[in-house]
Amino acid sequence: MNTPSAPLPGGTWTLGDSPVTRFGYGAMQLAGPWVMGPPADHAGALAVLREAVSLGITHIDTSDAYGPRITNELIREALHPYPEPLFIATKVGATRDAQGGWPTARRPEDLRKQVHENLESLGVDTLDLVNMRMGDAQGPHAGSIAEAFETLVALQQEGLIRHLGVSNVTGEQVAEARSIAPIVCVQNMYNLAHRHDDLVDHLAADGIAYVPFFPLGGFTPLQSEALSQVANRLGATPMSVALAWLMQRSPNILLIPGTSSTAHLRENIAGAGLSLPDEDVAELDSIGH
Repeated sequence: MNTPSAPLPGGTWTLGDSPVTRFGYGAMQLAGPWVMGPPADHAGALAVLREAVSLGITHIDTSDAYGPRITNELIREALHPYPEPLFIATKVGATRDAQGGWPTARRPEDLRKQVHENLESLGVDTLDLVNMRMGDAQGPHAGSIAEAFETLVALQQEGLIRHLGVSNVTGEQVAEARSIAPIVCVQNMYNLAHRHDDLVDHLAADGIAYVPFFPLGGFTPLQSEALSQVANRLGATPMSVALAWLMQRSPNILLIPGTSSTAHLRENIAGAGLSLPDEDVAELDSIGH
């Protein structure tokens, strides 16, 4: 792995027993439209993954449902055999249908199948981290996580998973999962406009990472007059300010913004490294309240 030209913003955080860069990379956008099928630019997708690693990123987030299988296969083609510091997180709990939907798949047999599919497509004997994804595309739903999470605990005990996390969950589901087995992260939607501040702070106090998905708003980019005003004052883009706010929000926040462009990857890194003055942070804090 090449030495990065400059340190990545935010330093590192330890997931379980693995130090990872707080600035990571989410692979979802490497698949085709609506996260189905192959990318239009196969070579470009490989180049983004190799650039991420060459810049020093050691945390990549993926799922065998992306494509399906596409992003995992791209990661394997671009980076296998994986460099020692690289930490690959995946998730289970949903599959794909012919229409591009995300039907839930959380029976024990479904989860075992998904874990083995991730192992195969990534080309590893053990997965670094598996997040148990609950809810649906509309967000978390109340209900017990026990049966699904206990299946992953059993797979962990079999040596197929190193660390466990939960995704798209309520605070009650986080507590229930933690009563069953240790978790190293929670992966929920979180950005300037969509906030669960109490959960972030509670997890930070307990040394558990919070990994926002859709840090820039997802399929509908963040729109805010306050965000635009702060960006204009700093001579930066709104998306750069949004990433920098997340990086400064709490030391347990790990960023995984996605992109299919090496230039955009570098822009995201630069944006996350912005230093926001206290008065700008206060103005941005008002957006989600």
